[in-house]
Amino acid sequence: MAHFAELDENNVVKRVIVVSNGDTTNANGIEEEAVGVSFCRRLFGDHTNWKKTSYNHKFRKTFAGRGMIYDESLDMFITQKPHESWTLDSSGNWNPPIAIPELTEEEETAGKFYIWNDEAYQSDTANPKTLGWELFTPPSAPGEEE
Repeated sequence: MAHFAELDENNVVKRVIVVSNGDTTNANGIEEEAVGVSFCRRLFGDHTNWKKTSYNHKFRKTFAGRGMIYDESLDMFITQKPHESWTLDSSGNWNPPIAIPELTEEEETAGKFYIWNDEAYQSDTANPKTLGWELFTPPSAPGEEE
């Protein structure tokens, strides 16, 4: 089975469908993306845009999912930008402008973790900026000591 992602005009994934291997192979029995794309267009219209995606992550970075973006320059499916200040690297990963601080052993044991606050980063007037990561402490479960 092969999987194909339908893209909208902004290369955002609208849906992913499963296509039989027989509908993706050429006359010589060799699987070709173009054959699968032609099959999808016959089903959904010539105006549709399709890209093959790999369920096993063998190509195009990751398996496409609804709302993800196909980046033509990287030839990858990537998640949508998580925060305005983050940048995309050549591996298709989003990176914060400030490295995440390391947790202490005590913080790890307590289940604490850092979350990004883009509003704090954007309003930071320091040069270089230092705000953005905030330490989150999960609430205690009922009956646990604080």
